[in-house]
Amino acid sequence: MKVAQIILHEQDDIERALATWNPTEVGSPAPHLVLVFSAIPLLQRIAAPLMARFPTALRLGCSTAGEISAEGVGDDSCVLTALRFESADGHALQASTPLADMADSEAAGRRLAAQLPQAGLRAVLVLGQGVAVNGSALIAGMTQLLGQNVTITGGLAGDGAAFKETWVLNQSGVHNNQLVCVGLYGEDLVFAHGSFGGWAPFGPARRVTRCEGNVLFELDGEPALDVYKRYLGDYARDLPASGLLFPFAMLGRDHNEIGLIRTILGVDEAVGSLTLAGDIDPTGYLKLMHASTDALVSGAESAAQAAAAAAEVAGPQGQEKSRGLALLVSCVGRKLVMGGRVEEEIEAVADVFGRSAVLAGFYSNGEISPFTGNLECKLHNQTMTITYLGERR
Repeated sequence: MKVAQIILHEQDDIERALATWNPTEVGSPAPHLVLVFSAIPLLQRIAAPLMARFPTALRLGCSTAGEISAEGVGDDSCVLTALRFESADGHALQASTPLADMADSEAAGRRLAAQLPQAGLRAVLVLGQGVAVNGSALIAGMTQLLGQNVTITGGLAGDGAAFKETWVLNQSGVHNNQLVCVGLYGEDLVFAHGSFGGWAPFGPARRVTRCEGNVLFELDGEPALDVYKRYLGDYARDLPASGLLFPFAMLGRDHNEIGLIRTILGVDEAVGSLTLAGDIDPTGYLKLMHASTDALVSGAESAAQAAAAAAEVAGPQGQEKSRGLALLVSCVGRKLVMGGRVEEEIEAVADVFGRSAVLAGFYSNGEISPFTGNLECKLHNQTMTITYLGERR
């Protein structure tokens, strides 16, 4: 696989930059796939020039809460990563669908999956608008048609930490109500993943006593928002953004952690509810979480090690077995916690992959990946998820 990358900024002449960008690493005639992760103003500017520059390539991407590239973490930038398959049967197919509202999430997942021929399908990369969506239901809809043996990874678009409006790029342009995915095909495709958090639970476990899908109404018989605000104290003034600092750990009926974290997308003061990024177990328990920068960096390193090991990719001191793309999707909440040290989690990932992968990705409103060592896809919050995409030599 050939991979090339360019980073654009607000002051750049987009048309000129694209016209003069010659991704020689990708070769000719053109890339098969161009991934775009961008701040909203640049994403809206890039669609038409990108179509003109690479009319035959599949173009997909989304708005972010921070852009990840081989140079680290950026804000107010646009990261373009071009890929070209080298194997004879390597190829990709794109699918898109509008999302009517949050209740449409599962059906939208089925519509996406139905557009992808299943013969030879190895994996799917999905990007979705990141506010009015139930990520768990989206994944469930896709899995109903694709089954458990097709790996799904990706993420939900960001808009800083505003949670107001996010955008997705597909072949027709930029939209605020779209889901897009690309199916990946080829016998020589190498597709591996890793996911890890680094958050620690605190306080008592609270029983879910009323919820509908991803809307939490009551904990221990009290309005969920009231319970949550008591824990947040002064941070409650800044909801929903401050909710990124205090996500929920989902617990089973036996109070044991199941490995899923849920973050806050919105609050309803009138009814006292919390809208979470994914479904909640109506018979389970929730416990608040917090994190330190060191723990989050360690979690990112663990995710990278899992993905690299699954792909059999060597680190800086080892023999490189393949060169490809390491796609990093990390939660905006992690970025807020780490602040000025956010580069450290990207550096930890880069140290694991060495020269064997080009890094690209974004800070998101939700991460889509199986658990490490598993095939069943889940919606994650507050995690670093890493997808390695390459080809056997």
